[in-house]
Amino acid sequence: MTAALTAFSVSSHTLRALASTEPSPEGTRLVRDVRRSKRLVLLRAVLDAAPCGRSGQTADHWALLEEAERHDPAAVRDVLHYPATGVWAEETLRRLHDPDGPPPDLAHLGALAAAAALRSGISFTHTLRPVHGRIVLPTLGLLRPARPGPLVLTERSWDPDDPATLPLHALPAGRTALDDLDPYRAPGPAHPAPLRPARRLTPKGHKRWDTQWSGALTLLQRYDTVRAEETVQLLRSLVPLAGGSRSSGATLPAAAGSVLARAQAPPALAATLVHEVQHGKLTALADVLTLHTADATPRHWAPWRSDPRPLEGLLHGAYAHLALAGYWQRAALYGARGAWAQHARIRAQVSAVLPVLRAHEQLTNAGREFTDAMAAAERAMDDLPPPGDQHAAARRAVDRERRAWCEAHPGLAPFAQV
Repeated sequence: MTAALTAFSVSSHTLRALASTEPSPEGTRLVRDVRRSKRLVLLRAVLDAAPCGRSGQTADHWALLEEAERHDPAAVRDVLHYPATGVWAEETLRRLHDPDGPPPDLAHLGALAAAAALRSGISFTHTLRPVHGRIVLPTLGLLRPARPGPLVLTERSWDPDDPATLPLHALPAGRTALDDLDPYRAPGPAHPAPLRPARRLTPKGHKRWDTQWSGALTLLQRYDTVRAEETVQLLRSLVPLAGGSRSSGATLPAAAGSVLARAQAPPALAATLVHEVQHGKLTALADVLTLHTADATPRHWAPWRSDPRPLEGLLHGAYAHLALAGYWQRAALYGARGAWAQHARIRAQVSAVLPVLRAHEQLTNAGREFTDAMAAAERAMDDLPPPGDQHAAARRAVDRERRAWCEAHPGLAPFAQV
């Protein structure tokens, strides 16, 4: 846990492999390594900024983490790199540097340490104070003590068969958790774009998600085996969104390895997973490689949204939709109903904005190589075109949408075309 941030270099081969959106061993390895290094730096920053960070209760929590790591590094790594831990760490660091804001939740470091100790199998004694009558142990679940007040935890405190214990729900066929317990599974109300996670699900709700998840993975494995494997490797948790959520899915840079999604039928969930995993990949790449120097002013047309987008948002959207176009093309070749129409529509959207991206004057050399490789991947789809004139019809429809958007945003019309 004292490791410094690794100095990453991204080869041209890896950059172009990632740009194509197609899974590759080197791309997956880079994404995972970047996430791990970034998390270690963030946790060290929290410890350094914490009052009495090297003495007192915070130091006791950290010492327990280090002791657990000596016995089982993999278990501790999973706790510290769990997606919700990143949300907690970023929020805590922000509060530590804002003396006028709410106090930081440094007690959660104790919950992380206890979870790591329990998973590593060491003998320990550690005292935690319940919040709202419960103690959340990341990657494990939560404890509901019978009595109020501080609780002394030992290596015997976690018993999945105890009614006072509520384990985190594991989705079938993999290591992905359905997280409806962790208080940091989604950002708080202060986040610029709040996403409401669902409340704790009933056993019936868990079973419904098991069915949807299994169905989505089955479709991914049938239509696009490598994307199915990539999804399982890069996705550590899935957070159900509350009913009525407008978005079918979302990712948070702070929660690397997590997707927030609303309940949906397996075909839609499979597409959501493909789409959201790409956002996570591009975020990791951007952490170690500057692709552009544009500001965050929303000015660009994106066919998949009605509001203007900054260049970063346009790039992310085009990247995720490029992967979707490839997924639906493969699904169509397997005879999936409606897949050719989905492929043609999404590919037409991507091809409409790629020229704008590639011509942008604030792309770096790496960004230009990245968008050129995206364009090459889009052109390669010509090898297996949809039947009839579906692609041409989709292009005409997107052009009509572009003209309508320009009429609605006359001052931004130059940003909708090269």
